[in-house]
Amino acid sequence: MHIGEASQGAVACLAVEGEMTIYRAAELKPALLDAVRAHDAPAFDLSAVTEFDSAGLQLLLVARREAQRLGKPLCVSAASPAVCEVFALLGITWEGAPA
Repeated sequence: MHIGEASQGAVACLAVEGEMTIYRAAELKPALLDAVRAHDAPAFDLSAVTEFDSAGLQLLLVARREAQRLGKPLCVSAASPAVCEVFALLGITWEGAPA
């Protein structure tokens, strides 16, 4: 389990590794929201997410709602097969995420 951040000016990419499930929701929520609040153009790299459930999706939706409230764009710069599978199953599109 790892959460890393890389910044380049106003753009920041938060990379999440491991599970985005109910078991990590309490750990991930503050990190995702802090990234949204701290940067003008936050992005999430979910390419190393191994498991993704409805709690992981809920975390992304909360982060997107916070970004919208702050008037910021939020994109998913990369998504693992686990994330893409859930997005496809639910018909969710997200800026930057593979179709």
